[in-house]
Amino acid sequence: MPFNRIVRTIPVEAFYAAFFGVVLCGIADSVGCSSGPTTPSTPAPITVYEAGTAGVSLPTVIREVRPNYTPDAIANRIQGHVLLTAVVLANGTVGEVTVTRSLDTTFGLDAEAVRAAKQWLFNAGTKDGVAVAVRVTIEMTFSLIT
Repeated sequence: MPFNRIVRTIPVEAFYAAFFGVVLCGIADSVGCSSGPTTPSTPAPITVYEAGTAGVSLPTVIREVRPNYTPDAIANRIQGHVLLTAVVLANGTVGEVTVTRSLDTTFGLDAEAVRAAKQWLFNAGTKDGVAVAVRVTIEMTFSLIT
C-alpha cells in the first residue's frame, strides 16, 4: 500500500509563537504566575532632527554607494537627478528614505536611487555631543556620459 503524506507548512513565526507560548505558560504556571503572554510593545518613536537646526551637526559620509542604471533607462536614454530625503540614524546607517523630486518611475531609476541611499554609511550627526537621527537631503545623479 503506498504511503501518502500530507505536509502542511506554517510560517516560522507561528511555530515560534506557539512553541514559546507553551514553554512560557508552563514556566509561568510552575512559578505561580497566572497571567498569559503579553503582546510585544512597539518601539518608541525616535526624534529626528532637521539639518541646520541650532546645536545639530550634520552627519558626514563614510561610504557612498552609487545607484545602478537599469537597462531600460539606458535604452531610453533617461538622465538627470533624483532628490531624496533620508534619515541618518544615530548609529550612522540610513533609515527612512523618500523621493522628494522624481526622475523616473517607469524605468526604475527612482527605486535604484533609494536602494543605493539605504546602503550609505555616515558618521552620525550630533546634538549637544550626543549622536542623534538627522534628516538630510541626498541628490543622486544619473548620467550616460562617463
